[in-house]
Amino acid sequence: MRYVYFGTPDFSAHVLERLIAADMPPVAVVTNPDRPFGRKKIMTAPPVKQLLERLKVNSEKLTVSILQPEKLDAEFIEKLKSFNADFFLVFAYNKIFRKNILDIPRLGIIGIHPSFLPQYRGPSPFQTALLNGEPETGATLYCLREGVDDGPIVAESKPVSITDDDTFVSLASKLADISANLAIETVPKYVDGKITPWAQDESQATFTKKFKTEDGFVEPDYFAAAENGDAEKSAALHRKIRALNPEPGVWTMKNGKRMKLLEAKLTNGKLRLTKIQEEGQKPREVGSG
Repeated sequence: MRYVYFGTPDFSAHVLERLIAADMPPVAVVTNPDRPFGRKKIMTAPPVKQLLERLKVNSEKLTVSILQPEKLDAEFIEKLKSFNADFFLVFAYNKIFRKNILDIPRLGIIGIHPSFLPQYRGPSPFQTALLNGEPETGATLYCLREGVDDGPIVAESKPVSITDDDTFVSLASKLADISANLAIETVPKYVDGKITPWAQDESQATFTKKFKTEDGFVEPDYFAAAENGDAEKSAALHRKIRALNPEPGVWTMKNGKRMKLLEAKLTNGKLRLTKIQEEGQKPREVGSG
């Protein structure tokens, strides 16, 4: 079973680590290029590359090629073909695959999507689930096509509960675990022809968007109402803080300055900030000075 893994962020690295631990290493990994990070703009490898470099130090047997293309151009496509992969596996790699890539592996491309498709197609499924107050979510394996997350379904996970304390980070961790379990259990069966994918119900399709900085803005009057006990606004802002941190972040204006709302709790229906970052200052626990 030869495959190429595509992914970039932490939760994608976690799935890759689980696959390798299950004796299912890819022949190659495609991830984003190294980028400047932090105030000092230090060139930093993406989490998937960092994982592989760490694992290779501890295992001479792990020989996985790492590709970091800026563009999916003709040279990159020829390199992909050289791996003679049976399939590609994609989890959180935000580039569009055209037919010239979709047609390379003989069994096509399998995507891992952190929602129950066709719900929450697009780039921010579990952030949107948090924002909307969904009680549960899950993961789907599906066959990639040129549309947005609309290919036939290979398998679905069991539901994952979303608690009132879940954040982007904690829910990503849950979904990474259940996605890894699903891939480890299901992909070999799919490769052996034991699973017949089924079509998505287009009538149930919903879509998500990529959140931008302006999506994290909270009107000062709305923020004040939540702090003063408006139950509906408190609950909605609590969901927003949990869903949109660390990226793109949630913020408001207070005393003429920007203030980031990093963490909060709901107490008797009232929002209570527990961590903030005021303009020009470091993040701090509320009440810690």
